[in-house]
Amino acid sequence: MKRHLNCVPLFVLILSFVTTVAAQADKVDDYVKAEMQRQRVSGISIAVLKDGKIIKAEGYGLANVELNVPARPETVYKIGSVSKQLIATGIMLLMQDGKLSLDDKLSKFLEGTPDTWKEITVRHLLTHTSGLVREAPGFNPLKIQDDADVIKTAYPLPLRFAPGEKWEYCNVGYFSLAEIIRKVSGKPWGDYLNERLFAPLEMNATRTTTETAIIQNRADGYGWRDNKLRNADIFFALRPSGAFLSTVLDLAKWDAALYTDKILKPSTLSQMWAPVKLNNGTTHPYGFGWELSSVAGHKLVHHGGSLPGFRSHISRFVDDKFSVVVLTNADIADPNRIALGIAALYIPGLIPERTVAKIAPQILDMYTGQYQHPQVLFTITREGDKLLLQQGASPEKRDLLPESASNFFTNENRRLTYSFVKDEQGQVAHLVVQLEGRETGRARKIK
Repeated sequence: MKRHLNCVPLFVLILSFVTTVAAQADKVDDYVKAEMQRQRVSGISIAVLKDGKIIKAEGYGLANVELNVPARPETVYKIGSVSKQLIATGIMLLMQDGKLSLDDKLSKFLEGTPDTWKEITVRHLLTHTSGLVREAPGFNPLKIQDDADVIKTAYPLPLRFAPGEKWEYCNVGYFSLAEIIRKVSGKPWGDYLNERLFAPLEMNATRTTTETAIIQNRADGYGWRDNKLRNADIFFALRPSGAFLSTVLDLAKWDAALYTDKILKPSTLSQMWAPVKLNNGTTHPYGFGWELSSVAGHKLVHHGGSLPGFRSHISRFVDDKFSVVVLTNADIADPNRIALGIAALYIPGLIPERTVAKIAPQILDMYTGQYQHPQVLFTITREGDKLLLQQGASPEKRDLLPESASNFFTNENRRLTYSFVKDEQGQVAHLVVQLEGRETGRARKIK
Protein backbone atom coordinates (compact mmCIF):
# COMPACT_ATOMS: atom_id res chain seq x y z
CA MET A 1 0.00 0.00 0.00
CA LYS A 2 1.30 3.47 -0.90
CA ARG A 3 2.02 5.98 1.82
CA HIS A 4 0.33 9.40 1.52
CA LEU A 5 2.33 12.43 2.53
CA ASN A 6 0.81 15.64 3.87
CA CYS A 7 1.25 18.17 1.07
CA VAL A 8 0.49 21.39 2.98
CA PRO A 9 3.76 21.84 4.89
CA LEU A 10 5.68 19.61 2.48
CA PHE A 11 6.65 22.14 -0.16
CA VAL A 12 7.54 24.72 2.48
CA LEU A 13 9.98 22.12 3.76
CA ILE A 14 11.17 21.13 0.29
CA LEU A 15 11.93 24.65 -0.85
CA SER A 16 13.97 25.35 2.28
CA PHE A 17 16.61 22.89 1.13
CA VAL A 18 19.19 24.27 -1.30
CA THR A 19 22.35 22.20 -1.13
CA THR A 20 26.06 22.16 -2.07
CA VAL A 21 26.73 25.89 -1.76
CA ALA A 22 25.76 28.55 0.72
CA ALA A 23 26.05 31.34 -1.81
CA GLN A 24 23.30 33.84 -2.37
CA ALA A 25 20.59 32.49 -4.68
CA ASP A 26 20.99 33.52 -8.31
CA LYS A 27 18.46 33.64 -11.15
CA VAL A 28 18.83 29.93 -11.84
CA ASP A 29 18.03 29.11 -8.22
CA ASP A 30 15.01 31.40 -8.29
CA TYR A 31 13.77 29.93 -11.55
CA VAL A 32 14.21 26.28 -10.52
CA LYS A 33 12.53 26.77 -7.16
CA ALA A 34 9.60 28.57 -8.78
CA GLU A 35 9.18 25.70 -11.25
CA MET A 36 9.40 23.14 -8.46
CA GLN A 37 6.56 24.85 -6.67
CA ARG A 38 4.47 25.24 -9.82
CA GLN A 39 5.04 21.64 -10.95
CA ARG A 40 4.91 20.11 -7.44
CA VAL A 41 8.37 18.57 -7.81
CA SER A 42 9.99 17.01 -4.76
CA GLY A 43 13.64 17.14 -5.76
CA ILE A 44 15.79 18.33 -8.65
CA SER A 45 19.47 18.18 -9.47
CA ILE A 46 20.94 20.22 -12.32
CA ALA A 47 24.24 20.67 -14.09
CA VAL A 48 24.96 23.60 -16.41
CA LEU A 49 27.94 23.19 -18.72
CA LYS A 50 29.91 25.35 -21.10
CA ASP A 51 32.52 23.76 -23.39
CA GLY A 52 32.11 20.54 -21.40
CA LYS A 53 32.97 22.21 -18.09
CA ILE A 54 30.56 22.58 -15.20
CA ILE A 55 29.63 26.21 -14.48
CA LYS A 56 26.85 25.32 -12.07
CA ALA A 57 25.84 22.10 -10.32
CA GLU A 58 23.14 22.21 -7.71
CA GLY A 59 20.47 20.25 -5.91
CA TYR A 60 17.10 21.57 -4.80
CA GLY A 61 14.39 20.13 -2.61
CA LEU A 62 14.40 16.59 -1.27
CA ALA A 63 15.82 13.34 -2.59
CA ASN A 64 13.85 11.53 0.12
CA VAL A 65 10.82 13.35 1.48
CA GLU A 66 10.10 11.06 4.41
CA LEU A 67 13.65 11.29 5.76
CA ASN A 68 14.18 14.96 4.80
CA VAL A 69 17.27 14.10 2.73
CA PRO A 70 18.21 17.03 0.48
CA ALA A 71 18.84 16.61 -3.23
CA ARG A 72 22.44 17.27 -4.24
CA PRO A 73 24.52 17.10 -7.42
CA GLU A 74 25.61 13.65 -6.20
CA THR A 75 22.03 12.39 -5.91
CA VAL A 76 21.39 9.27 -7.99
CA TYR A 77 18.21 9.21 -10.11
CA LYS A 78 16.62 6.85 -12.59
CA ILE A 79 17.19 8.59 -15.92
CA GLY A 80 14.69 6.63 -18.04
CA SER A 81 15.04 7.07 -21.79
CA VAL A 82 18.01 9.41 -21.52
CA SER A 83 19.60 5.94 -21.39
CA LYS A 84 18.81 5.42 -25.08
CA GLN A 85 21.79 7.52 -26.19
CA LEU A 86 23.99 5.29 -24.02
CA ILE A 87 22.59 2.05 -25.45
CA ALA A 88 23.03 3.59 -28.92
CA THR A 89 26.63 4.42 -28.03
CA GLY A 90 27.22 0.75 -27.18
CA ILE A 91 26.05 -0.18 -30.68
CA MET A 92 28.24 2.49 -32.25
CA LEU A 93 31.27 1.26 -30.34
CA LEU A 94 30.69 -2.21 -31.79
CA MET A 95 30.39 -0.60 -35.22
CA GLN A 96 33.66 1.32 -34.71
CA ASP A 97 35.29 -1.99 -33.79
CA GLY A 98 34.05 -3.54 -37.04
CA LYS A 99 31.85 -6.06 -35.24
CA LEU A 100 28.56 -5.04 -36.82
CA SER A 101 27.06 -2.82 -39.49
CA LEU A 102 24.13 -0.48 -39.07
CA ASP A 103 22.57 -2.19 -42.09
CA ASP A 104 22.81 -5.66 -40.54
CA LYS A 105 19.41 -7.32 -40.23
CA LEU A 106 17.97 -7.86 -36.77
CA SER A 107 17.45 -11.53 -37.67
CA LYS A 108 21.23 -11.94 -37.78
CA PHE A 109 21.34 -11.52 -34.02
CA LEU A 110 17.96 -12.70 -32.70
CA GLU A 111 16.79 -16.28 -33.07
CA GLY A 112 13.40 -17.17 -34.46
CA THR A 113 12.36 -13.72 -35.66
CA PRO A 114 9.22 -13.84 -37.83
CA ASP A 115 9.35 -13.29 -41.58
CA THR A 116 7.67 -9.91 -41.10
CA TRP A 117 10.82 -8.73 -39.28
CA LYS A 118 13.27 -9.79 -41.99
CA GLU A 119 13.84 -6.26 -43.35
CA ILE A 120 14.39 -4.63 -39.94
CA THR A 121 17.97 -3.38 -39.57
CA VAL A 122 20.05 -2.11 -36.67
CA ARG A 123 19.58 1.40 -38.10
CA HIS A 124 15.80 1.00 -37.95
CA LEU A 125 16.03 0.04 -34.28
CA LEU A 126 18.23 3.01 -33.41
CA THR A 127 15.94 5.51 -35.12
CA HIS A 128 12.49 4.16 -34.08
CA THR A 129 11.59 3.37 -37.69
CA SER A 130 11.36 -0.44 -37.41
CA GLY A 131 7.57 -0.72 -37.35
CA LEU A 132 7.70 -2.78 -34.15
CA VAL A 133 5.11 -2.17 -31.45
CA ARG A 134 6.13 0.30 -28.78
CA GLU A 135 6.00 -2.17 -25.88
CA ALA A 136 6.31 -5.96 -25.85
CA PRO A 137 3.10 -7.50 -24.47
CA GLY A 138 5.09 -9.85 -22.25
CA PHE A 139 6.91 -7.11 -20.36
CA ASN A 140 6.11 -7.26 -16.66
CA PRO A 141 7.47 -4.39 -14.53
CA LEU A 142 7.30 -6.59 -11.42
CA LYS A 143 9.28 -9.47 -12.91
CA ILE A 144 12.93 -9.85 -13.86
CA GLN A 145 13.11 -11.44 -17.32
CA ASP A 146 15.66 -12.03 -20.03
CA ASP A 147 15.47 -9.38 -22.74
CA ALA A 148 15.20 -12.08 -25.42
CA ASP A 149 12.14 -13.56 -23.73
CA VAL A 150 10.45 -10.16 -23.57
CA ILE A 151 11.22 -9.45 -27.23
CA LYS A 152 9.81 -12.83 -28.31
CA THR A 153 6.39 -11.89 -26.95
CA ALA A 154 6.22 -9.29 -29.73
CA TYR A 155 6.95 -11.87 -32.47
CA PRO A 156 3.28 -12.76 -33.15
CA LEU A 157 2.20 -9.13 -33.50
CA PRO A 158 1.96 -7.50 -36.94
CA LEU A 159 4.27 -4.62 -37.76
CA ARG A 160 2.63 -1.22 -37.45
CA PHE A 161 4.21 -0.16 -40.75
CA ALA A 162 6.91 -1.28 -43.15
CA PRO A 163 10.45 -0.73 -41.79
CA GLY A 164 11.64 2.76 -42.67
CA GLU A 165 8.19 3.98 -43.70
CA LYS A 166 7.73 6.35 -40.77
CA TRP A 167 8.93 7.26 -37.29
CA GLU A 168 7.20 5.93 -34.19
CA TYR A 169 8.73 5.70 -30.73
CA CYS A 170 9.55 2.09 -29.90
CA ASN A 171 10.98 0.67 -26.69
CA VAL A 172 11.05 -2.89 -28.09
CA GLY A 173 13.68 -1.64 -30.53
CA TYR A 174 16.00 -0.70 -27.67
CA PHE A 175 15.40 -4.03 -25.92
CA SER A 176 16.57 -5.55 -29.20
CA LEU A 177 19.64 -3.31 -29.37
CA ALA A 178 20.63 -4.34 -25.84
CA GLU A 179 20.30 -7.99 -26.86
CA ILE A 180 22.49 -7.32 -29.90
CA ILE A 181 25.16 -5.80 -27.63
CA ARG A 182 25.03 -8.92 -25.46
CA LYS A 183 25.27 -11.28 -28.42
CA VAL A 184 28.08 -9.46 -30.22
CA SER A 185 30.19 -8.52 -27.18
CA GLY A 186 29.66 -11.80 -25.36
CA LYS A 187 28.91 -9.88 -22.15
CA PRO A 188 25.81 -8.59 -20.39
CA TRP A 189 25.05 -5.25 -22.02
CA GLY A 190 25.36 -3.42 -18.68
CA ASP A 191 28.83 -4.86 -18.14
CA TYR A 192 29.86 -3.98 -21.68
CA LEU A 193 28.77 -0.36 -21.31
CA ASN A 194 30.45 -0.07 -17.93
CA GLU A 195 33.70 -1.39 -19.41
CA ARG A 196 33.67 0.69 -22.59
CA LEU A 197 31.88 3.87 -21.49
CA PHE A 198 31.30 4.45 -17.79
CA ALA A 199 34.63 3.24 -16.38
CA PRO A 200 36.83 5.14 -18.90
CA LEU A 201 34.92 8.34 -18.14
CA GLU A 202 34.91 7.68 -14.38
CA MET A 203 31.11 7.79 -14.35
CA ASN A 204 31.26 5.87 -11.10
CA ALA A 205 27.67 6.48 -10.01
CA THR A 206 26.15 5.27 -13.29
CA ARG A 207 24.87 1.71 -13.45
CA THR A 208 21.88 -0.36 -14.46
CA THR A 209 18.69 0.25 -12.52
CA THR A 210 18.02 -1.98 -9.54
CA GLU A 211 15.62 -1.96 -6.61
CA THR A 212 17.56 -4.44 -4.47
CA ALA A 213 21.18 -3.25 -4.54
CA ILE A 214 22.35 -0.67 -2.02
CA ILE A 215 22.97 2.56 -3.95
CA GLN A 216 24.55 5.44 -2.07
CA ASN A 217 22.79 8.80 -2.53
CA ARG A 218 19.82 7.20 -4.29
CA ALA A 219 16.69 9.37 -4.67
CA ASP A 220 13.22 8.00 -4.04
CA GLY A 221 10.57 8.58 -6.69
CA TYR A 222 7.25 10.36 -6.16
CA GLY A 223 4.00 11.03 -7.95
CA TRP A 224 1.12 13.44 -7.41
CA ARG A 225 -2.23 11.67 -7.20
CA ASP A 226 -5.57 12.88 -5.83
CA ASN A 227 -3.91 16.13 -4.69
CA LYS A 228 -1.41 14.25 -2.55
CA LEU A 229 2.22 13.34 -2.88
CA ARG A 230 2.69 9.58 -3.04
CA ASN A 231 5.53 7.14 -3.34
CA ALA A 232 5.84 6.04 -6.96
CA ASP A 233 5.26 2.52 -8.19
CA ILE A 234 8.33 0.30 -8.23
CA PHE A 235 9.62 -1.45 -11.37
CA PHE A 236 11.69 -4.50 -10.48
CA ALA A 237 12.27 -5.20 -14.17
CA LEU A 238 15.35 -3.81 -15.89
CA ARG A 239 14.30 -2.02 -19.08
CA PRO A 240 17.08 -1.55 -21.66
CA SER A 241 14.96 1.29 -23.07
CA GLY A 242 15.31 3.13 -19.75
CA ALA A 243 18.29 1.32 -18.40
CA PHE A 244 20.37 3.41 -16.07
CA LEU A 245 20.77 5.23 -12.79
CA SER A 246 23.01 8.28 -12.88
CA THR A 247 23.80 11.73 -11.48
CA VAL A 248 24.10 15.15 -13.08
CA LEU A 249 27.83 15.02 -12.32
CA ASP A 250 28.26 11.75 -14.21
CA LEU A 251 26.19 13.01 -17.13
CA ALA A 252 28.38 16.11 -17.15
CA LYS A 253 31.35 13.78 -17.74
CA TRP A 254 29.43 12.22 -20.61
CA ASP A 255 28.73 15.67 -22.04
CA ALA A 256 32.43 16.55 -21.81
CA ALA A 257 33.40 13.32 -23.58
CA LEU A 258 31.23 14.27 -26.55
CA TYR A 259 33.67 17.11 -27.31
CA THR A 260 36.48 14.56 -27.65
CA ASP A 261 37.15 11.30 -29.48
CA LYS A 262 37.80 9.36 -26.27
CA ILE A 263 34.65 7.28 -26.75
CA LEU A 264 33.16 8.13 -30.14
CA LYS A 265 34.89 9.31 -33.30
CA PRO A 266 33.59 12.61 -34.71
CA SER A 267 32.31 10.76 -37.77
CA THR A 268 30.40 8.36 -35.53
CA LEU A 269 28.84 11.16 -33.54
CA SER A 270 27.79 12.94 -36.70
CA GLN A 271 25.85 9.82 -37.71
CA MET A 272 24.12 9.76 -34.33
CA TRP A 273 23.06 13.39 -34.76
CA ALA A 274 21.82 13.12 -38.35
CA PRO A 275 18.03 13.07 -38.90
CA VAL A 276 16.72 9.70 -39.99
CA LYS A 277 15.84 9.42 -43.68
CA LEU A 278 12.55 7.66 -44.37
CA ASN A 279 11.69 5.47 -47.35
CA ASN A 280 9.98 8.35 -49.19
CA GLY A 281 13.08 10.53 -48.95
CA THR A 282 11.82 12.82 -46.19
CA THR A 283 13.53 13.05 -42.83
CA HIS A 284 12.41 12.96 -39.21
CA PRO A 285 14.28 14.93 -36.50
CA TYR A 286 15.62 11.94 -34.59
CA GLY A 287 19.07 10.39 -34.73
CA PHE A 288 20.43 7.43 -32.76
CA GLY A 289 19.01 7.90 -29.26
CA TRP A 290 18.94 11.69 -29.66
CA GLU A 291 16.13 14.06 -30.64
CA LEU A 292 17.15 16.83 -33.04
CA SER A 293 15.64 20.30 -33.07
CA SER A 294 16.40 23.98 -32.85
CA VAL A 295 15.32 26.78 -30.53
CA ALA A 296 15.38 30.33 -31.90
CA GLY A 297 17.90 29.19 -34.49
CA HIS A 298 20.14 27.43 -31.95
CA LYS A 299 20.81 23.79 -32.89
CA LEU A 300 19.69 21.46 -30.11
CA VAL A 301 20.28 17.73 -29.57
CA HIS A 302 18.43 16.41 -26.58
CA HIS A 303 16.43 13.59 -25.00
CA GLY A 304 14.11 13.07 -22.11
CA GLY A 305 13.34 10.11 -19.93
CA SER A 306 10.64 8.86 -17.60
CA LEU A 307 10.00 6.01 -15.23
CA PRO A 308 7.50 5.90 -12.36
CA GLY A 309 8.55 8.65 -9.96
CA PHE A 310 11.28 10.13 -12.19
CA ARG A 311 11.67 12.52 -15.12
CA SER A 312 14.96 13.58 -16.73
CA HIS A 313 16.33 15.60 -19.62
CA ILE A 314 19.67 16.40 -21.21
CA SER A 315 19.87 19.32 -23.65
CA ARG A 316 22.96 20.16 -25.72
CA PHE A 317 23.00 23.42 -27.67
CA VAL A 318 25.66 22.18 -30.03
CA ASP A 319 26.83 25.39 -31.70
CA ASP A 320 26.76 27.28 -28.40
CA LYS A 321 28.74 24.47 -26.71
CA PHE A 322 26.25 24.79 -23.87
CA SER A 323 24.41 21.99 -22.07
CA VAL A 324 21.90 21.53 -19.28
CA VAL A 325 21.16 18.31 -17.42
CA VAL A 326 18.02 18.10 -15.27
CA LEU A 327 17.14 15.07 -13.15
CA THR A 328 14.01 14.96 -11.00
CA ASN A 329 12.25 12.51 -8.69
CA ALA A 330 8.70 13.50 -9.61
CA ASP A 331 6.76 11.82 -12.38
CA ILE A 332 4.74 14.96 -13.13
CA ALA A 333 7.84 17.10 -13.63
CA ASP A 334 8.65 18.75 -16.97
CA PRO A 335 12.48 18.70 -17.02
CA ASN A 336 12.58 19.69 -20.69
CA ARG A 337 10.87 22.97 -19.85
CA ILE A 338 13.17 23.47 -16.86
CA ALA A 339 16.29 22.80 -18.95
CA LEU A 340 15.14 25.26 -21.61
CA GLY A 341 14.31 27.88 -19.00
CA ILE A 342 17.78 27.52 -17.45
CA ALA A 343 19.43 27.74 -20.88
CA ALA A 344 17.50 30.94 -21.62
CA LEU A 345 19.17 32.58 -18.61
CA TYR A 346 22.55 32.06 -20.32
CA ILE A 347 21.74 32.29 -24.05
CA PRO A 348 20.21 35.69 -24.96
CA GLY A 349 17.07 35.57 -27.08
CA LEU A 350 16.52 31.85 -26.67
CA ILE A 351 12.95 32.37 -25.45
CA PRO A 352 11.12 35.32 -27.05
CA GLU A 353 9.71 38.23 -25.11
CA ARG A 354 5.98 38.60 -25.74
CA THR A 355 3.81 41.69 -25.26
CA VAL A 356 0.25 41.43 -23.96
CA ALA A 357 -2.34 43.36 -25.97
CA LYS A 358 -5.71 44.53 -24.71
CA ILE A 359 -8.60 42.73 -26.40
CA ALA A 360 -12.31 43.53 -26.18
CA PRO A 361 -14.32 41.05 -24.07
CA GLN A 362 -16.69 40.26 -26.94
CA ILE A 363 -13.73 39.02 -29.00
CA LEU A 364 -12.62 36.76 -26.17
CA ASP A 365 -16.12 35.31 -25.94
CA MET A 366 -15.87 34.09 -29.55
CA TYR A 367 -12.94 31.86 -28.64
CA THR A 368 -14.41 30.00 -25.67
CA GLY A 369 -15.35 26.37 -26.21
CA GLN A 370 -13.73 23.01 -26.90
CA TYR A 371 -11.27 22.23 -29.69
CA GLN A 372 -10.50 18.64 -30.64
CA HIS A 373 -6.97 17.74 -31.72
CA PRO A 374 -6.27 14.09 -32.71
CA GLN A 375 -4.29 13.62 -29.49
CA VAL A 376 -5.78 16.10 -27.01
CA LEU A 377 -8.88 18.15 -26.26
CA PHE A 378 -8.32 21.88 -25.66
CA THR A 379 -10.86 23.67 -23.48
CA ILE A 380 -10.92 27.48 -23.59
CA THR A 381 -12.85 29.35 -20.90
CA ARG A 382 -13.08 32.99 -19.93
CA GLU A 383 -12.68 34.47 -16.47
CA GLY A 384 -13.05 38.23 -16.33
CA ASP A 385 -10.85 39.83 -18.98
CA LYS A 386 -8.72 36.78 -19.74
CA LEU A 387 -8.91 33.38 -21.42
CA LEU A 388 -7.83 30.16 -19.74
CA LEU A 389 -6.39 27.12 -21.52
CA GLN A 390 -6.91 23.57 -20.28
CA GLN A 391 -5.46 20.52 -22.03
CA GLY A 392 -7.08 17.09 -21.83
CA ALA A 393 -8.01 15.87 -18.37
CA SER A 394 -5.38 18.00 -16.65
CA PRO A 395 -6.92 20.20 -13.94
CA GLU A 396 -4.31 22.90 -14.60
CA LYS A 397 -5.59 26.03 -16.32
CA ARG A 398 -3.10 28.42 -17.87
CA ASP A 399 -3.64 32.07 -18.71
CA LEU A 400 -3.93 32.46 -22.48
CA LEU A 401 -2.51 35.92 -23.09
CA PRO A 402 -3.38 37.95 -26.22
CA GLU A 403 -0.62 39.25 -28.45
CA SER A 404 -3.16 40.33 -31.06
CA ALA A 405 -6.87 39.86 -31.70
CA SER A 406 -6.27 36.26 -32.85
CA ASN A 407 -2.84 35.22 -31.54
CA PHE A 408 -2.26 34.17 -27.92
CA PHE A 409 0.52 32.70 -25.80
CA THR A 410 1.21 31.39 -22.30
CA ASN A 411 3.97 32.47 -19.97
CA GLU A 412 4.72 28.79 -19.37
CA ASN A 413 5.94 28.39 -22.96
CA ARG A 414 6.41 31.65 -24.84
CA ARG A 415 7.71 29.79 -27.91
CA LEU A 416 4.20 28.55 -28.66
CA THR A 417 1.49 30.65 -30.33
CA TYR A 418 -2.19 29.69 -30.15
CA SER A 419 -4.06 31.18 -33.10
CA PHE A 420 -7.83 31.19 -33.51
CA VAL A 421 -8.80 30.76 -37.17
CA LYS A 422 -12.19 31.62 -38.66
CA ASP A 423 -14.00 29.94 -41.55
CA GLU A 424 -15.48 31.63 -44.60
CA GLN A 425 -18.61 32.53 -42.62
CA GLY A 426 -16.53 34.35 -40.03
CA GLN A 427 -17.06 31.71 -37.34
CA VAL A 428 -14.15 30.47 -35.22
CA ALA A 429 -13.35 27.01 -36.63
CA HIS A 430 -9.87 25.98 -35.48
CA LEU A 431 -7.23 26.51 -32.82
CA VAL A 432 -3.82 26.33 -34.49
CA VAL A 433 -0.69 25.74 -32.41
CA GLN A 434 2.59 27.07 -33.77
CA LEU A 435 6.12 26.60 -32.46
CA GLU A 436 8.30 29.56 -33.42
CA GLY A 437 6.00 30.21 -36.38
CA ARG A 438 5.79 26.59 -37.57
CA GLU A 439 2.42 24.87 -37.30
CA THR A 440 2.62 21.83 -35.03
CA GLY A 441 -1.05 21.09 -34.46
CA ARG A 442 -4.57 22.05 -35.47
CA ALA A 443 -7.66 21.46 -33.33
CA ARG A 444 -11.22 21.71 -34.68
CA LYS A 445 -13.82 23.57 -32.65
CA ILE A 446 -16.51 21.09 -31.63
CA LYS A 447 -18.65 23.15 -29.22
